[in-house]
Amino acid sequence: MNSGLEDVVAAETVLSDVDGEAGRLIIRGHPLEALAGHWTFEQTVHLLFCGFFDDLPDPERLAAMLGQARVDAFERARRLLSLLADLPVYDAMRTAIAPMPDGVTLDDALRLIAAPAVLIPALLRQSAGQDPVAPDPSRGHADDVVRMLGRDTGGKALDAYLVTVSDHGLNASTFAARVVASTQAGLTSAVLAGLGALKGPLHGGAPGPVIEMLDGIAEEGDAHAWIDRTLNHGGRLMGFGHRIYRVRDPRADALKAALHTLDRAGGRLEFAEQVERVALVALRQRKQSRVIETNVEFYTALLLEAVGFPKESFTGVFAMGRVAGWIAHAREQALTGRLIRPKSVYLEEGRARAA
Repeated sequence: MNSGLEDVVAAETVLSDVDGEAGRLIIRGHPLEALAGHWTFEQTVHLLFCGFFDDLPDPERLAAMLGQARVDAFERARRLLSLLADLPVYDAMRTAIAPMPDGVTLDDALRLIAAPAVLIPALLRQSAGQDPVAPDPSRGHADDVVRMLGRDTGGKALDAYLVTVSDHGLNASTFAARVVASTQAGLTSAVLAGLGALKGPLHGGAPGPVIEMLDGIAEEGDAHAWIDRTLNHGGRLMGFGHRIYRVRDPRADALKAALHTLDRAGGRLEFAEQVERVALVALRQRKQSRVIETNVEFYTALLLEAVGFPKESFTGVFAMGRVAGWIAHAREQALTGRLIRPKSVYLEEGRARAA
């Protein structure tokens, strides 16, 4: 038995490949560095969806359809917002998605991509006592999200982020989505499974604590002392280390490049880069048997903060990009796979207690 399904091949996919030894992420034949900052999120959605929907139009038409899907999702969300006011942002988003039609069409897919893009800004504005801003279907997807949030810049950086996190191999949330899709359930069911898995702090719930770490270091004013004390007490430095990557996470560099397009990230980014350098030296000295490098969470936190998202919404923004990958995997599983049904090893009661 391989605990955690380590190294178990559970699917064949054309969607993405994660090479942890070389530090490479390939999405449908394209290295991440050729996509992030160069392709729009809409173009990436088209790339992911190719072959999985018979009526997939050209990328320009797909972008227009996604714009209209945001309008439709906003009208659905408007009726629910007041009922969701007491829930945390992520839970409110997930609750609002649950009643959506559980179909497998392209319209169903675009509606599910549009939903978190509309819901997260609307829920955040509602929690701040502000009216939600309706979508503008003529705008690019990421640019419209930033506008609905109430900001006038940051769309290019958010676009690069959504592309960067759109797919990443058979991670926990993607596997959960594929398991559900293998039962021939619809796309909403698969996306809800992905949302459930993404919420955990070992998966999508981790970027927020990076901000808390940086704030703690800034308050103390001594990165070396803060990091040494944390490591001496067995603590973890947030934004460092990854289960797959044995070298630097390529997504970290993609997001760092996107951050440099944001003027308001300047001082915070320079400070974070200093912290990163101190942290990497400390980790190499103390963890000589392991390679622990910067991961996607470190610069995710900085980018989303600079765009204007509060840290309690970071996981929801992650879902905003990853939902495209979940849907592509769900369609691939439903069309080419079979019911996922692994075996378990039964432990008799006495043996289980002893273990």
